[in-house]
Amino acid sequence: MSNPPPPARPLAIRTKDALERLASEVDAWVSTASADGTPYLVPLSFLWTGTTLILSTASKNPTSLNLQANPQLHLAIGGTRDVVLVTGTAERFTPTQEQGDAFAEKSGFDPRALKATYPFFEVTPVRIQSWREANELEGRDLMLDGRWLS
Repeated sequence: MSNPPPPARPLAIRTKDALERLASEVDAWVSTASADGTPYLVPLSFLWTGTTLILSTASKNPTSLNLQANPQLHLAIGGTRDVVLVTGTAERFTPTQEQGDAFAEKSGFDPRALKATYPFFEVTPVRIQSWREANELEGRDLMLDGRWLS
């Protein structure tokens, strides 16, 4: 028999933990869909700016093509028993020098230095959820409609 899970974390603690994960984690599973609805899932490095996430992927990669046709995406950070899920919209953009440098430092990968084109995408979260165990499924929303819950 397994041990019972720890008590559910209050919203404030889950939000703090999720923000720490966004700041410290390097990679996320990114799920997109093509214009005809074909799903695509890939791990990508990201940078959390405090309000948005920055991603970069090869211009001919399905993720890049999908985001240009359908800017909605989901990102999953962590494992199934300690996850942060982000639903958002992505927009292709040119990062500032500071943003590009921060992305390269955090990810260990500088797309600006590559011969191939690697566009950057800025992801604006509209919903963020987090849970560790089933006892945190109720109240898993930390952000709804782009606004942090309190």
